[in-house]
Amino acid sequence: MSFAPPTIKSPWTKRIDRARDLAARMPSSKQLLDCYLHILEFQHEVHKGIAQQPVGPVVLDATALRQRINLDDAVRHFPALAALVQRVGPPKLAERAQRLHSMTREQLRDLLSKVASGSELDNENAFFARVLLQPYAEQLARTSDAKGPTVIGNKCPRCGGEPQLAVIRPEGDGGKRSLLCSLCQWEWEFRRIWCPACGEENHEKLPRYSAEGIPAVRVEACETCRRYLKSIDLTVDGHAIPIVDEVATVPLDLWAVDRGYQKLKLNVLGF
Repeated sequence: MSFAPPTIKSPWTKRIDRARDLAARMPSSKQLLDCYLHILEFQHEVHKGIAQQPVGPVVLDATALRQRINLDDAVRHFPALAALVQRVGPPKLAERAQRLHSMTREQLRDLLSKVASGSELDNENAFFARVLLQPYAEQLARTSDAKGPTVIGNKCPRCGGEPQLAVIRPEGDGGKRSLLCSLCQWEWEFRRIWCPACGEENHEKLPRYSAEGIPAVRVEACETCRRYLKSIDLTVDGHAIPIVDEVATVPLDLWAVDRGYQKLKLNVLGF
């Protein structure tokens, strides 16, 4: 008797499955997750094309990785993204998609170039740029050798991006903390008791908050700089997919902002 080998899901498939599962179980976040599910499916299709392109044996530092993002190819996918957002996105994004649709290819490329180089844009423009750039940055981070900094700090050692969230992974009898990049999705180890925004180390000034019903997701705040990010604790819920669970728990963001905290980096949907 022979057995078929288990199917190994790609990271994109895992994200899509998790978004679909959470949308069915979290009515308060269903509308947002339904929108995000369409975005993930779009990014998955973009990534399929990227994955077929050969990547040479290059060593990249943060600047080089961003410079290697194929902006011309990313621009090529913009009409499909704009059409998708006008069909399923919230009114504000749908309106911006219509306006951006009238831009020339060169103008769109310039917009993507600004985000790729680390410039900040308003939320609506940043949304389109990040959705288009993320699959390229993630593929480069995963397939290229990297020349990261000697001392790992609060910026992504692969692309220099800001952390989107923290992840607690099982280690021994406890958990190990890492940060997840907002652009290339690279994960790097980070001290457990340390604010990634200002470096505060006093645990009494680093409160953590959670909400009933979602114990695996917490707000990690800092009373010194009044910044925060969310952490996804895989020791509590091993099925969580950090980037998806972060989007699914927007009520925690609203709670934190209402108490005067500012998020270190908004997620791709602007929360």
